[in-house]
Amino acid sequence: MSKEVEAAIGSMSKEVEAATTSKLPVDGSLKQGDPVPEPYYWPLDEKLFEQRRAARDKLRRYNLTGLSSLPTTELEAERTVILRELLGKINPERPPFIEPPFQCDYGFNIEVGADFYMNFGCVILDCAKVTIGDNVLFGPNVQIYCPGHPLDPVLRNGLNGPEYALPVTIGNDVWVGGGAILLPGVTVGDGAVVGAGSVVTKDVPPMVVVAGNPAKVVRQIEKGDWGSVVSRRKNVTT
Repeated sequence: MSKEVEAAIGSMSKEVEAATTSKLPVDGSLKQGDPVPEPYYWPLDEKLFEQRRAARDKLRRYNLTGLSSLPTTELEAERTVILRELLGKINPERPPFIEPPFQCDYGFNIEVGADFYMNFGCVILDCAKVTIGDNVLFGPNVQIYCPGHPLDPVLRNGLNGPEYALPVTIGNDVWVGGGAILLPGVTVGDGAVVGAGSVVTKDVPPMVVVAGNPAKVVRQIEKGDWGSVVSRRKNVTT
């Protein structure tokens, strides 16, 4: 593992690592429901299970609209009704446009601003709060992961162990390219671009392009910046 990846993981999980140093059994073993340090919790808790099941019912209804033959205006109205039930907050005057299929854990932990667009096949594991600003674009198959697990396999314990969740925040006017992954606890600043296929392990400053695994800043964004596609086209046509 590179030093950059190690540093990114360390930065992302400081509070988690600090929490795991106390209140754990000497041998590291845990039973379902045992006290665990914050921000850990037991994901198989009955109340959480029921909340996830309720979200699945709403997602099923929403994703079936992808097969609808309704006129566009009626279809978008129907989708907005379901999204208002599913998500924690939307702008009803400028509702999100989410291409089905879409999947999430709870829905009510997700807040989106005005004119949010999400392409096909996106996943948000909203075990913590996910905040998305105005005028944000997601390419297909973007994934946001709030939850994580202990590194020690004894503590992790497969399906039966505890997990933690950290919030993810995305500012206004952000473009997240297709297949990008945002890991627990990251913030993406206003106006930033996340390149397709990137893995975001730490905060992204405003008005930059990041790309790669782990994602790193590759350029600043200037006012009036059309992107490299314009210069490439000029080179082809001249």
